[in-house]
Amino acid sequence: MINDLSESLRAMFDDPKLAASFPELAAAQVVFDRPAEQFNPSQPSVNLYLYDVREDMELRSNEPVVRRVDGQALIKRPPLRVACSYLLTAWAVGGGELPLQEQRLLSQALMVLARYPTIPPPFLKGSLIGQEPPLPMVAARADGLKNPAEFWTAVGNKLRPSVTVVVTISLDPFEPETAPLVITSQVRVGERTPAEEQKLQPKTAQDFFYVGGQVRGPDGAPLAGAALALKGTAHKAVADVEGRFSFGPLAKGSYTIRAQAGQAVKELKIVVPAASGSNYNVQF
Repeated sequence: MINDLSESLRAMFDDPKLAASFPELAAAQVVFDRPAEQFNPSQPSVNLYLYDVREDMELRSNEPVVRRVDGQALIKRPPLRVACSYLLTAWAVGGGELPLQEQRLLSQALMVLARYPTIPPPFLKGSLIGQEPPLPMVAARADGLKNPAEFWTAVGNKLRPSVTVVVTISLDPFEPETAPLVITSQVRVGERTPAEEQKLQPKTAQDFFYVGGQVRGPDGAPLAGAALALKGTAHKAVADVEGRFSFGPLAKGSYTIRAQAGQAVKELKIVVPAASGSNYNVQF
């Protein structure tokens, strides 16, 4: 995936539309070499050296994403958000005043980076195509390379101007898990005991329930838009596109669900909370 990021950056700098505004940049090659003393490109180059990969702690999330698929809950852990830091340098070949050529090339590359807060979708490659959220990109950030002189000494070369480019990608190392859908949730309310105990006064505790089910037609297909009500109560619901509905809060007890789809009516007796193996689904 990281190599796909590098290829995406290359595609951004190789955009043919840049030739009119940035001719030097359009004529340069994009490489990803270690800028050591032995690095000696044969043509003008923009070098994007990946020097640091680490998790972006500010974007860390522990909230799983839950989707309903074929009557089950598909639970996907949030991806790992990783910041990839590149050192962008410009390398001129031939001609007069090489430092000025490199500065012009570096400034053109910086202007292109400044255009995009995220990498535009047309430039994305491989596993990054369609990745959500979009890939944020920051160029010339103040907290980039802490000690440039120390870095260039470490790679065995002389100090030269550079721009730090940081792009954050999502790595998804976790396989999704499936689990039964939750059809009953319980809420207990009451007066608190002393704060340090984190409990409720037993005499004041009351339990309420939220229940959910699905409406299906004679052919087994979900009935979106079916109207539902709990007889003898004010609770009403409308089935969503998957035929699902919910009621609550409810006290423990027996109820009758009345469902109507067009002219068809179906009634179902339920017990809250449901016994093991039971559900609140309505089948016409």
